[in-house]
Amino acid sequence: MKKMTSVFFCNECGYESSKWMGQCPGCKQWNTFVEESISKEDAKKGGVSKVKSAMNSEVVTLSEVSVKQEDKLLTGIGELDRVMGGGIVAGSMTLVGGDPGIGKSTLLLQVCRNLSEGGTNVLYVSGEESKVQIKLRADRIGKFGEKMSLLCETDLDTISEVIKQRKPEVVVIDSIQTMYNENVSSAPGSVSQVRETTAVLLQIAKGLGISIFIVGHVTKEGAVAGPRVLEHMVDTVLYFEGDRHASYRVLRGVKNRFGSTDEIGVFEMRTEGLVEVMNPSEYMLDGRPEDASGSVVTCSMEGTRPLLFEIQALVCQTSFGLPRRQANGTDYNRVNLLMAVLEKRCGLHLADCDAYVNITGGIKISEPAIDLGIVLAVVSSFKNKALSPKLVAFGEVGLSGEVRSVSMAKQRVSEAAKLGFTTCIVPSGCLQECSKVKGIEVIGVSNVGEAIDKVS
Repeated sequence: MKKMTSVFFCNECGYESSKWMGQCPGCKQWNTFVEESISKEDAKKGGVSKVKSAMNSEVVTLSEVSVKQEDKLLTGIGELDRVMGGGIVAGSMTLVGGDPGIGKSTLLLQVCRNLSEGGTNVLYVSGEESKVQIKLRADRIGKFGEKMSLLCETDLDTISEVIKQRKPEVVVIDSIQTMYNENVSSAPGSVSQVRETTAVLLQIAKGLGISIFIVGHVTKEGAVAGPRVLEHMVDTVLYFEGDRHASYRVLRGVKNRFGSTDEIGVFEMRTEGLVEVMNPSEYMLDGRPEDASGSVVTCSMEGTRPLLFEIQALVCQTSFGLPRRQANGTDYNRVNLLMAVLEKRCGLHLADCDAYVNITGGIKISEPAIDLGIVLAVVSSFKNKALSPKLVAFGEVGLSGEVRSVSMAKQRVSEAAKLGFTTCIVPSGCLQECSKVKGIEVIGVSNVGEAIDKVS
């Protein structure tokens, strides 16, 4: 009989300790340690030593390794390929996270369909749904090729043996929290189970050159459930964003060892599955009201793609002693900072006003380049004066009220001109670069006072 012992793990970073501690020495977070029971034999073996011994390790010189574009397997979904850096790399492990019902399983099922039709051997492992449930969802997506295999199993040993025997090129694990490793005594979904299961799958992916996708549930805070070490172990982390009750979805790369982490992919949820949105700017601006105060179009760079969207602001007199401020889609503290700049540098009395700022479409933007758009939207609503519907504004606003330059300004202006906008307010430092764009009037401003004067 195995002798059991207790070990404490940090929920945030996976730090391991023999005793409970109030503060984690690794990530400095408080009250994050949870107790897990493991056998002393497993602790001595290191958990995954059996897998390591089964792998044939090959040592080569760096000059012998060749990287070709063909090594990346295209998924048939352009938006996903862009976020992943050009396709699926052999032997990589990708974590896909998001809220329940957001479309993680649907997207991966579409990837399996495209790959199987192209002749790629795919294995879809489900620990949450039965074969009939997956079949019903697959029928709505379309016809699948003969290369698509399905396994409904939660035991990790069984799954590992199936993968080693069949040797598929791509494996999907849905989800990692339902997988069970019998060498770990704790319940499925616990810190120990998630960490050890991922370690075993990682060894299989690297040893056999199999690309593995794992689906991870998220917590109320929006992080993948389990230790943060899970994100450090995988090669790519993708997050689905957006309201599951809305039709759009945004796929964002949080971590990517094979490409940029700033790229996003935009999808629309339909009855046949997720459909790519080729022009996200036009999609985000659809349904924009005309002659309404507090509405401004701004531009943000998502990787190499300029994205135009509408910022809405509503400013009104408060009925309480303490005004209410609310921000949706951007940083709440950033909105408070910009309103303080307007009150100090421009003389606008906003201390007794409620303020609500919303980025339409539900997309979340944290780039400072949207500061000028937020400022103009707040001023427009405060003065109850609508701005030109053909106006675009972007720039970072400092505490002195100055408008600072932003990167890739020419690409932003070009995107605005392509969508039919006639005027663009940019930082004065970007004026020389942006003035070369034809078909649009570019106005440079050095502070928020000048920007307000230009639109008044």
